[in-house]
Amino acid sequence: MRLTLILAMICILAGCAHQASNDDATPARSYGATDSIQPLPGHRAELLLRALGLIGVQYTYGGNSPDAGFDCSGLVHYVFSHAVGLTLPRNAEEISRVGEQIQRDELEPGDLVFFNTLRRPFSHVGIYLGEQRFIHAPSNGGQVEIVNMTERYWQRRYNGARRISL
Repeated sequence: MRLTLILAMICILAGCAHQASNDDATPARSYGATDSIQPLPGHRAELLLRALGLIGVQYTYGGNSPDAGFDCSGLVHYVFSHAVGLTLPRNAEEISRVGEQIQRDELEPGDLVFFNTLRRPFSHVGIYLGEQRFIHAPSNGGQVEIVNMTERYWQRRYNGARRISL
């Protein structure tokens, strides 16, 4: 099932016009809660492909690289930085203040989804893939994976979503 979703995402994304970017040549930009984020056209496919390429990387609390492992916000921070040159805040709650707040029925691939997993709002973040699925670094002992937001666990903990204009 997971391989089928990944292959479908790659086929969908392959139709997008995209020119490969050199990570070292892309200057990183930092954004805070009150900053205006300008569109970066054509980068949504790169963002999703970069995230999908990290499936299976081990969860590590405080981790922020494929070699060291990822926690949820480390994964989002890494993907946005390396795929589109945006430096987002480093924790889920701070990330939840960046970009435009959107409703669940407005979700598009590349949007950020937030959950209350530690008995506090916006304590977990993932990247929405479409069809009610998102990619995230789950918890200790887990690996970066794709899960369905309609699963009872995620439905009960959903806090909202943000769109970072790409």
